[in-house]
Amino acid sequence: MRGGRVVGYSRAPMKSPPSALSTAHSAPEHWRTDTRDPVAVLDIPGLNHRVRVFDVDASLLVDVPAAVGEDVWLELSVEVDSRRQWSRRIPAHNPGQTDGLDYHQRLRLEAGQGIRIRAQAVVKGVTIRQLLLEAREEL
Repeated sequence: MRGGRVVGYSRAPMKSPPSALSTAHSAPEHWRTDTRDPVAVLDIPGLNHRVRVFDVDASLLVDVPAAVGEDVWLELSVEVDSRRQWSRRIPAHNPGQTDGLDYHQRLRLEAGQGIRIRAQAVVKGVTIRQLLLEAREEL
């Protein structure tokens, strides 16, 4: 577990391998990475037998020092398949506490389509406490 990174995928246990007939009753997919590093990536492989819709959330949480200077900020960017979807930079607030940025997007994956989701944090004068990237399948 390097740098506090947790990468995971969860799905309810199945008694037999998935098939085109059994997928209608399978549990929703949940992909997640949680790190203190400035970059988080999810690689979601394609499934040939069905369309999937994911709610994607990226969350950056930083520790703000008690004495905040003029040029202290945090930035979060989100890319889907190497195309920037969103980016925001804000001045840090809450001296001695935490501050953060959040992003949400719904993505539809066609049958067979995989996707790479990347969140990147850039900070000045604050410390990354958590960069969380999550994709939950909507059924």
